[in-house]
Amino acid sequence: MPFQRFVEPGRVAYIAEGIHSGKLCTIVDVIDQTRALVDGPESGVPRTAVRFKQMHLTKFKFPLTYTSPTRIVRKSWKEAQISEKWAESSWAHKIDARKRRSELTDFDRFKLGRARQTRNRIITRVYQKLKTKAARSGRTFPARKRSKKTANPKNAAAKAAAKGKGKK
Repeated sequence: MPFQRFVEPGRVAYIAEGIHSGKLCTIVDVIDQTRALVDGPESGVPRTAVRFKQMHLTKFKFPLTYTSPTRIVRKSWKEAQISEKWAESSWAHKIDARKRRSELTDFDRFKLGRARQTRNRIITRVYQKLKTKAARSGRTFPARKRSKKTANPKNAAAKAAAKGKGKK
């Protein structure tokens, strides 16, 4: 599948490293092969240069002219509802879940482990009941018929040697 996310004005990016890590921004202009001028008026990112290695391109894009001022970027951002679309994306959900997991205390992790144990016990009991019920009613699959093993010269020689040792 060909590459779909291009570095272009109007492309929304997630800043992964640096001062503004964890925030969304919009690419306004490409400075050179390693940096872009970004602006994120709705996410708290001022107009600044960011290296491409510090950001991840998202699937979101909205029409934006070359070097648009911040007020135009803000207006286009709101019209395209980028904040709402980002909040609904699975990427944002994963970041939020990772943050919640990192904020757990030791006691919270203990409670979570106990809840998982309880859930797994309930699932196992229900599964065993269904399995025994199916076995009693004859709905289980019949045992597979095993094919005869082909004579393997290595196995035959090893068995003969073992039988010879046992007779002595």
